[in-house]
Amino acid sequence: MRTKTSNPRKGRKKQPIRIVFMTLVLLFLYLPILMVVLYSFNPSKNAGMMTGFTLDWYAKLFANAEIGNTLGTSLKLAAISVSAAAVIGTLGAVALARKHLVAQGFMEGMSSLPILLPEIVLGMSFLAIFSFIGMRLGMFTLVLAHITFCIPYVFIIVKGRIASLNPQLEEAARDLGASPMRVFRDITFPLISPAVVAGMLLAFAMSFDDVIISFFVTGPGAQTLPLKVYSSLKVGVSPEINALCTLMLGAVFLFVAISQWIQAKRT
Repeated sequence: MRTKTSNPRKGRKKQPIRIVFMTLVLLFLYLPILMVVLYSFNPSKNAGMMTGFTLDWYAKLFANAEIGNTLGTSLKLAAISVSAAAVIGTLGAVALARKHLVAQGFMEGMSSLPILLPEIVLGMSFLAIFSFIGMRLGMFTLVLAHITFCIPYVFIIVKGRIASLNPQLEEAARDLGASPMRVFRDITFPLISPAVVAGMLLAFAMSFDDVIISFFVTGPGAQTLPLKVYSSLKVGVSPEINALCTLMLGAVFLFVAISQWIQAKRT
């Protein structure tokens, strides 16, 4: 009886195709980002050509107090919203994962619904309910709206982590006399903390760059950075915006590099 053996020559023939394919995919993903970075150093406001190299746009960006204020508003909004969403989403995930409640499947589906709904629907819904109860649009309504759509990101990630845990660990702690609060503090939370952090980071990113929902629920004195950038783009792409995007991109790359370094060091 003959057995089929893999031909190494066929694998070598496919390697150039794979390399070309992956190169095209990476170019498609990162070439627009690279153009934004290049134009942030362009002396000319014309985005059609590079005329030299300058750091003037970065100097003007740091001198722009309005962008600094909107950046502070966005960071504060994201921090408050993510902190509240982390608490609510984690407690909800623990409750639904460990307790068999009536209509549990329906409750889990409704908890994840804000992710599935279009943002324009959520924005109009928030605006309708705030207008109905007579709530003045501003920072408070922004926080409420952002907490609402940030909760599902934490809930889904934490619930998936809890589902993979061995429930016998918690049962053993209960048998040894630990209270439910101590079991959660000493056993459950340390095991799910990486998932909580991952959900918070994802929720922070979604809150920080949200435009549509914030557009419907914001008010005077509560303009966020994405809304400021969006309003600036109506009159053309300013090189200051390119400089801002470059700095944000650099911060993200730095954060990823530090996290990878910490993970490698632990390994």
